[in-house]
Amino acid sequence: MPKRIAIVEDEQELAALIEYNLSLQGFQAQILNGSGSTLRTLEQSRPDLILLDVMLPEMDGFELCRQIRQSEILGRTPVLFLTARSEEVDRVLGLEIGGDDYMTKPFSPRELIARVKAHLRREERDAEPAVVEIGPFRLDRTAHRVFQSGRELTFTSTEFNLLEFFLTHPGRAYSREQLLDSVWGEQRFVTPRTVDVHIRRLREQIEAHPENPRHLTTVRGFGYRFEDGD
Repeated sequence: MPKRIAIVEDEQELAALIEYNLSLQGFQAQILNGSGSTLRTLEQSRPDLILLDVMLPEMDGFELCRQIRQSEILGRTPVLFLTARSEEVDRVLGLEIGGDDYMTKPFSPRELIARVKAHLRREERDAEPAVVEIGPFRLDRTAHRVFQSGRELTFTSTEFNLLEFFLTHPGRAYSREQLLDSVWGEQRFVTPRTVDVHIRRLREQIEAHPENPRHLTTVRGFGYRFEDGD
């Protein structure tokens, strides 16, 4: 199901622009004007993330954020402030009362989408089990450690993230572009060939014969697939 984003913004043109850009990325957006019933509406719709203007017609956005954090239904929902108030004291206040991010107007729709996706990915990771065990591999997300048949392996941060993705998506083939989107994300500044370099490094660690891999195999003309067998 598409992720649901609530846009609490009384500027209709800006809200419509945000909704349009979110819809292009496959999100389901809901626009609320910040009236007194906004909290109740949010609790009923249960969005996955809330974009919240600070200067609302009937309620200060900071106060609404406080109420969101006190709500049993919305308490853990990411809140990203959107506001024209750029003073440091406002940014600090917004974060201290429970906001997860703070963007000042005007802002780039592209950057907004990147931040929305980053916060949603973080929420998904927080909901995932701390330890992934598949075949001979054991990956501990909290300790940032990987073991293969009881032997600890050493990886860079990117290699760890790439192996984590493969361990949680075994048996399916992924293109280089798909791996870049899933592992490097929106703010990547690398080329598809970068994936090949990291795959080679992973194979040197996890394969008995890197030139003839059993776990991290090449799908000719497409990309790579992870197999979990011993």
